[in-house]
Amino acid sequence: MSMTLYSCPETRSMRSLWLLNELGVPFELVSMPFDHKYLRAKEYLAIHPLGRIPALVDEDLKIFESGAICEYLIGTYGNGRLIPPSDTPERLRYTYWLHYAEGSAMSPLLLKLLFTLMPKRAPALLRPLVRKVSNTALTTLVNPQLKQHMDYWESELAKSEWFAGSEFTGADIQMSFPLEAAAARGGLEQGHPRSMALLERIHARPAYARALEKGGPYQVGR
Repeated sequence: MSMTLYSCPETRSMRSLWLLNELGVPFELVSMPFDHKYLRAKEYLAIHPLGRIPALVDEDLKIFESGAICEYLIGTYGNGRLIPPSDTPERLRYTYWLHYAEGSAMSPLLLKLLFTLMPKRAPALLRPLVRKVSNTALTTLVNPQLKQHMDYWESELAKSEWFAGSEFTGADIQMSFPLEAAAARGGLEQGHPRSMALLERIHARPAYARALEKGGPYQVGR
């Protein structure tokens, strides 16, 4: 088998695994634990010089970053699937959401995770101070930004069933992780019925279920 995906359970690399299943491309899955010591091992650094997941190896090509992997797989193996026709408004929306998913969308979600975990991992003597700082950051900065993004998703999904238009595309695969993360720890279920309905449609896709079978449980908020 000439194609290999290096992936970690319960991470954003799930999207690349799911996309391969949507396209029906034969591949070998190398599932790696989410362990920074393991990702810094020389065997993995030989694949990705920064020790990042996911990594796709196709013959002599190595492709990194989930967005780039999405573009490569759809462009190389999609045969017109999962991407709107060129020179259409849907194609422009597709390109926008494909990049927004890893750009603007992830910043408040990562800050939410960081400031939520900091008090739990701080030394006992510093924990009250760290909790106070974290709560202030969440209340004044992170939560308002995250709500603004979630409200934005909701308003855009009022225009079409999927992010790029009436058809499911790679943009929805890329946006699935921000939606999953927001549902797990951002309060997406509160006042965002269209976003939650999109998640339900995603979870109902057979290729998504096959990806879970291969890659293991997917619990973003753990």
